[in-house]
Amino acid sequence: MAELTVIFRTQSDVEASVVRGLLEAHGVPTVVSSDLPHSIFPVAINGLGEVRISVHPQDADEARRIIDSHRTELPNGRVVRLRDEFEALERAAAYRFRDRGLVEHAMTHTSRANEDASGGVIDNESLEFLGDAVLGFVIGELIFKGFPALQEGSLSKIKAHLVSATTLSQKARELGIGVFLRLGSGEARSGGANKDSLLADALEAVIASIYLDGSLPAVVPFISRMFEPDISGIDLGDLSFHDYKTTLQETAQRLGLPLPEYRVLEEIGPDHEKTFLIEVLWNGIAFAQGRGPSKKEAQRQAARATLEKLARA
Repeated sequence: MAELTVIFRTQSDVEASVVRGLLEAHGVPTVVSSDLPHSIFPVAINGLGEVRISVHPQDADEARRIIDSHRTELPNGRVVRLRDEFEALERAAAYRFRDRGLVEHAMTHTSRANEDASGGVIDNESLEFLGDAVLGFVIGELIFKGFPALQEGSLSKIKAHLVSATTLSQKARELGIGVFLRLGSGEARSGGANKDSLLADALEAVIASIYLDGSLPAVVPFISRMFEPDISGIDLGDLSFHDYKTTLQETAQRLGLPLPEYRVLEEIGPDHEKTFLIEVLWNGIAFAQGRGPSKKEAQRQAARATLEKLARA
C-alpha cells in the first residue's frame, strides 16, 4: 500500500473536521491523525499539537486544489478563505485566537450543523453551556468587588440583569456577531442573524471559546471591557432596571407625538472615565437631561427624568 500524503495541517480539531468533510463531500477519502489532547469539547484545549489530514498520493493534487479553492462568502459580498473569515470579529473582541477553529465553532448554529451532510460541522451548544458558566462566574466577581456593601438579593438582581438575554444580545450586536453567524438556510431566511436568543447564545459561545483558547487571563479582560460601562452605570437607588427609554417611546406613540431624540450636550473626562450629559428632544423641544458614565446610561436617566416630569404635569 502506498504511503499516504499529508495535505493539510492545523492545530484546530474543528477546522480539521470542516476540511475533512469538504474533501469527502468531493469524493476524496481522507485519514486523520492527531497528537492533540482531546476532551469532552470537540476542540483543542491548549493550542498545542497538530491534526493532520492525509490522502492517497494520487488524490493529493486534487485535495489541495479543493482546499485552496474553498471560500466563504460573507453577507457583504466579500469572499475570504476559511481561516480569515473571522478576523473582523477578532478585532472587535480585541482578542487574537491561537486556535481559530474555536471561533468557527462558536459561530456555528445547530441549524447549520443539521444541514451538513458530511457530519464535519459541529454546533455551538456545548460552548454556550460553558460560556454561560464562565460569564456568570466573572460577572459575579466583578459586581461583588464593585459593590461590596450590597446584600445577596441586590447582587443577584444586578447579575440577572447583566447576564439576561436582552443585555447579551445588545453586547453581541455591539461586536457585530450577527454578520458572522453560520446558520442553516431556513434560519437565515427567517432573520436568525438578528434574533436576540441566537445572538445571546453566540456571545456565550464566544466567551467559552476565548476561555478555552486563553483561559481566565484572556476571558476576564474581555468580559470586563464589555460590561464595565453597564456596571459603573448602575443606579443603586433603582435596581428595578426599568427600561425608561422604551416606556418613553411607548408614551410618545400613545400621544401621537414624534419619537424622542437624544442629543449629547457634554462629554467630560478621559476615555477610561468619561461622563456624558444628554438631553431628550421631544417634539422639537428640549425636555429633560440625564448624566451617566456611558451614553446608554445617560440616555436612560434622561428618559427617566422626562417621565418624572410628565408625571408631575
